Amino acid sequence: MKIVIDARWIFPELSGIGLYTQELIRALAQLDRQHEYVLLFQYPEVMQRVVACAGLVAAPNFRTELVPFGIFSLASQIRLPGLLRRWGADVFHSPNYMIPFRAFPRCGRRTHCVVTIHDLIPLLFPEWTPKAKKTRLLPMFRCIMQAVGVRADLILTVSEASRRDILRVMRIPAARQEKVLAIPNGVAAEYQPPATPQTGARKKTILYVGRFDPYKNVIGLLVAFEQLRRQMPGAVRLVIAGAPDPRYPEALAFARRHNLETDIEWRGYLNGRQLVEAYQQADVFVLPSRYEGFGLTVLEAMACGTPVVCSNVSSLPEVAGDAAILVAPDDATKMTEAIRRVLTEPELAATLREKGVRRAAEFSWRRTAEMTLRAYASSLKGAI
Repeated sequence: MKIVIDARWIFPELSGIGLYTQELIRALAQLDRQHEYVLLFQYPEVMQRVVACAGLVAAPNFRTELVPFGIFSLASQIRLPGLLRRWGADVFHSPNYMIPFRAFPRCGRRTHCVVTIHDLIPLLFPEWTPKAKKTRLLPMFRCIMQAVGVRADLILTVSEASRRDILRVMRIPAARQEKVLAIPNGVAAEYQPPATPQTGARKKTILYVGRFDPYKNVIGLLVAFEQLRRQMPGAVRLVIAGAPDPRYPEALAFARRHNLETDIEWRGYLNGRQLVEAYQQADVFVLPSRYEGFGLTVLEAMACGTPVVCSNVSSLPEVAGDAAILVAPDDATKMTEAIRRVLTEPELAATLREKGVRRAAEFSWRRTAEMTLRAYASSLKGAI
């Protein structure tokens, strides 16, 4: 097979989709020497980083192509189909929802289309979309999803919860439902418990890693933290790791309004070793989201030996299993109590650490790559 992977989804600042794409490429490069791969990039610095990170110099069946057009550009829709034909691509894999539609007519196509859809948050919860984006982009997103449902030979997603949403919201006909596969994400080997546990008197650290979109429910975490600070005065601090987003100023405004800033550290975007160290230094990791397609940060924290408190909705029970304390995302009192228990009950924290490390070990990018490679082959055969 000749497989083209659209690595333009990897941006200079690594996001969840970019991380998925990069780790999949790295695992495929370690796993597969049989098939030929072409990786599309838009940014030279990203291409160089992935070549180094994934060890592509030692993978002669992988080659990179730098294209001067972005994923959402008209040029991509016009020029990419011709490139796929010129390269003789058997499979085109888009790691997110956008595809070059002209490359995939309803009949007579040469290249087969595999698309990963991580979640359908804009369609499931339009009220969480900024007004301007909702007016301009939501109708377009809905049309794109409908077209992908018709044109894709195979739709991959990252959890059974997301698969159920895709089947329902995208109205996939019963005859095509076997073409929607759940392939879970993995955890990179860099995420490990610290070599030496932290000792000494210090404030207990609560960690959140992620964006500030309304569905992430950062305000809910701040409400819980405010309650916890009253219960444990001078004993707790909150570390928030995520790139500032001017579209969502509510969290910072809430913290200022409630005088929480003295006990909050806004770390901004963390990558690589910085992120691993943030997990390792935390006493508890909290993910209060109202929805997650997968919730990779839960597994990253577990792999680093950090106890986890997370929401009991969407994919999170599926991912966390019995290795985390699950709470309703909008019940700040129960969230506060769960965090307090982890911070004040050493036996509970130790149990969660042990269970978490074991749970995270069940998810590997190699397994993700193996399942994805089988999916590529299945898309050519027309059967799963």
